[in-house]
Amino acid sequence: MAIPLPGEIGQRARDVLAGRVPVVPARDAATVVVLRDGPLEVYLLRRKATMAFAAGAYVFPGGSVDPRDADHAVAWAGPSPREWGAVFGADERTARGLVCAAVRETFEESGVLLAGPSATTIVADTTGDDWEADRLALIAHELSFAEFLDRRGLVLRSDLLRPWAHWITPEIETKRFDTRFFVAALPPGQRTRDVGGEADMVAWMPPAAALDRAAAGEIMLMPPTFSTLAEMSEFEAVGDVLRADRVITTIQPSAAEVDGEMVLIVPDAGQLAGQGDGGGGR
Repeated sequence: MAIPLPGEIGQRARDVLAGRVPVVPARDAATVVVLRDGPLEVYLLRRKATMAFAAGAYVFPGGSVDPRDADHAVAWAGPSPREWGAVFGADERTARGLVCAAVRETFEESGVLLAGPSATTIVADTTGDDWEADRLALIAHELSFAEFLDRRGLVLRSDLLRPWAHWITPEIETKRFDTRFFVAALPPGQRTRDVGGEADMVAWMPPAAALDRAAAGEIMLMPPTFSTLAEMSEFEAVGDVLRADRVITTIQPSAAEVDGEMVLIVPDAGQLAGQGDGGGGR
C-alpha cells in the first residue's frame, strides 16, 4: 500500500532519501492491545492534538522503554526475558525492558495492571487514591517500576502477555520507535478508566467498528494500529486471539518517489484507510 506524503512530510522524505538530513535513531518501545469479550473489543486512546507524535490518532496503550525497565530488581513471573528475546529477536536486556515497559505503560495509560501477589494470582482492583498516586509517580519518573512492584508486594506476570507484531517507524520521521506489539486480556475484576495524560479520550471498540470509523474519516489510525485492528477483526473472542500462533516479522514502512510524488510504502499492512502519515507508532 502506498500512502501519499504531501507538503512538508514529503519534502522531508526527499531530504532523507538524498542524505541531506540525518535519520533519527529509533527508540525501543512497547505497545499492548488490551482485549475484552462480549463482543470482542479493544481499548483505544485518542492522543491529544498537542502531542508531538501521532497527534489526534487513536492508539493502543504503550510508550518508550525507560532505562530502569531493564532493572533485574523487577519481580518477575512467567516466560523469562531470554524467552521473550527469542520471540522478538532481541537481546535479553532489551527484552526485559520491553516486557516491563509493556506492563508499566499499560498501567499508566489505562489503569490495567498485569501483575499479582504471586505467579498465579492477579490484582483485582487498581482503583483508589493510593493507586492513582503511584500511577502519577510512575509517569513523572519519580518511581521506578521495580520500586512500585516491591512496595506493593507484586510480581510482573509476563505470562499474561502474548507477542503480536514488530513495527519500526519510517526513517523519514522526526520521532522514531522500534515497537514490539503485545496482546493481553483485561484481567477479571479490573476495569479501564479515563486516566488523562497524553490522551483526551478513551474508548472500547470492536475492531471492525474502529476500522469502519477510520474508513468514514471519523477517527485517525496509524498504519500499525490499522493493520493490528484488521488482524483482530478476524477473531471472535479474546481466547482465540491469545491462542493465535504468531511468527514475528519486522515491518518498517519506507518512503519512495512514484511518478514524481513521494509516498510511504507500507508492506503487509492490508487496505489502509483513515491513516496518519507515519508507520511505526501504536
